[in-house]
Amino acid sequence: MESGCGEMHAAFCGAPGALGMPGSLKWAVSGRDGAGVRARTGLVCGGARQEVRVRCRGAARSAVMSAAGVEADVEEREKVDKRAARREIMGSERFNRRGYKTTKEEVEGMMNLEFTSGLIQELRDQAYIVQKGDLTIKLAKAYGFCWGVERAVAIAYEARQQFPTQTLWLTNEVIHNPIVNRRLAEMGVRFVPQEGLTKDLTVVDDGDVVILPAFGATLEEMQYLNSRGVQIVDTTCPWVSKVWNALDKHQRMEATSIIHGKWKHEETVATASFADKFLIVLNMDEANYVADYILNGGDKQEFFSKFHEKAMSAGFDPDRDLQAIGIANQTTMLKGETEEIGKLFEKTMMKKYGVAEITQRFVAFNTICDATQERQDAMYDLIKEDMDLLLVIGGFNSSNTSHLQEIAEHANLTSYWVNEPNCIGPDNRILFRNSAGEEFVKEGFLPKGKVTIGVTSGASTPDKVVEDVLERVFMIHKLSA
Repeated sequence: MESGCGEMHAAFCGAPGALGMPGSLKWAVSGRDGAGVRARTGLVCGGARQEVRVRCRGAARSAVMSAAGVEADVEEREKVDKRAARREIMGSERFNRRGYKTTKEEVEGMMNLEFTSGLIQELRDQAYIVQKGDLTIKLAKAYGFCWGVERAVAIAYEARQQFPTQTLWLTNEVIHNPIVNRRLAEMGVRFVPQEGLTKDLTVVDDGDVVILPAFGATLEEMQYLNSRGVQIVDTTCPWVSKVWNALDKHQRMEATSIIHGKWKHEETVATASFADKFLIVLNMDEANYVADYILNGGDKQEFFSKFHEKAMSAGFDPDRDLQAIGIANQTTMLKGETEEIGKLFEKTMMKKYGVAEITQRFVAFNTICDATQERQDAMYDLIKEDMDLLLVIGGFNSSNTSHLQEIAEHANLTSYWVNEPNCIGPDNRILFRNSAGEEFVKEGFLPKGKVTIGVTSGASTPDKVVEDVLERVFMIHKLSA
């Protein structure tokens, strides 16, 4: 879990809240992002280059199966229909993705109290500009909590109220905001232990309730939890589910899914698990390399060296698996770059195979999240305004927030990405990150006299967090006057 402003600068950022995460091992999800084979346990396990270990609590032995051997066995018997598997799980009476009506009113009151802001409402009422003494604040016209995030947090809160005595688990942070996740921890929601990309789901006991985060969960995780018979509460954003539906179409056409995203990001890990064959590209440089390989061929080993093994499906072969492709994306990536990548591959396949075959070789897409697009468009408008500096507020592990910061950097603006109020400390110091995730401390970041500050926030950032950050700014400016 993200730890506030970071332990390095706890002296002025505040010590991060530690969360107890029980760690007794029963069964650990491993493998290559859930893409691969069906083991005898009924779970979709990792790729052919790893072992799958199944351990049972209290058992004296562990069963170790070679994933390569399992794959050979399964290929003879069946091909996993991931769409059907997902629908079967979602159709269970123990699967809830709509929340709980009996607790909605109570939760709405809680969220209004905890997350809304009088200052932000004032900014909206005054055309997104407010003046406090010598400070002028200009707020982006689209910012903060998106519908999918608000829905996810509400369902998680409702689950806590609906199951007051049961143990509740989150398979990951519900959203990328440290304050929201700490609040859930205070409410007694536990977080499944995780080391790297491996989660220890064996901590879940019979009768527990498991919440899937807004980014979604892998098919592997969902199948395991379903096999345990526990109550599953799904907060997956509908825009993420829309991407999964696009992958279903790719699979039916036997096309490889080219996913524009970050292979380590929780959403992309989940998305890739629903693809039959996939390749994850981070940016235009990687996309151009793949396009050139499609057109001209190349050194297969060099190709493999360009991409992390988890950015490709098990057994991926660029000579075989790039003859038909479909485009999908991590919903929080830069809209313009995703569109550019889509156009690049459409032109590439048309050049390689001709116009007559394009519908068999290329699957178009429309999986760009409206909220991501709106916040990026509003940021492009905001950076045209006159300002002395810009504050980008959002979780340090938030992809959509990193891209808002990236827009500011490309405009050569003085911009600080902070994830919570404690990042602004005494003596006019600020702890911040750039879009690459590098952390810095700036002394005297706030000028004296008249100052105009632009403000935006990521889709996982409550209005109250933005207000609390600005209150720190007001205090420092007043003290330095």
